[in-house]
Amino acid sequence: MRDGHQEYIDYVRARIPALRRLAFVLAGDEHRADDLVQQTITTLYVKWQRASGATHLDAYVRTMLVRTYVDERRLAWSRVRLFREAPEPAPAAGDGGVEERHVVRAALARLPRRQQAVLVLRFFFDLPVDEVAATLGCSAGTVKSHTSRGLTALRRLLGEREFAGFSSQESRNR
Repeated sequence: MRDGHQEYIDYVRARIPALRRLAFVLAGDEHRADDLVQQTITTLYVKWQRASGATHLDAYVRTMLVRTYVDERRLAWSRVRLFREAPEPAPAAGDGGVEERHVVRAALARLPRRQQAVLVLRFFFDLPVDEVAATLGCSAGTVKSHTSRGLTALRRLLGEREFAGFSSQESRNR
């Protein structure tokens, strides 16, 4: 495993930034994202012999991370909260998009985890339906229904015009 060990180390070093980005977008919190990445790369280490033979190793590892995120909610420790009240949100920086990202992130967090995962993979990572289905281990139809239901819920939570980015005039023209 010595050669495999070095391959694993090289692979993980190269992919950590991408894995952290995906985990952060899914979890919405740096600490939870780090936990997801750590859990994923630990599992990857255990399964490295099999995983390193995958034709699309990045897709394989991304699938591991997304499934870890989706399954995390089932674990008892995920319901443990270590504070009495939610901490104050970070003040919005000078960038006007920061506040919008926080609003969208909060709305996204209110969706079921599989819908969150589908929306993040489809629209943030721009993956095709078939690849998202393979990542989540479900059919393309399930991905499409999660996409539809998730977008409907986000529009309801955010207000359709604000979410879609259209003015009322543009909405009527569509």
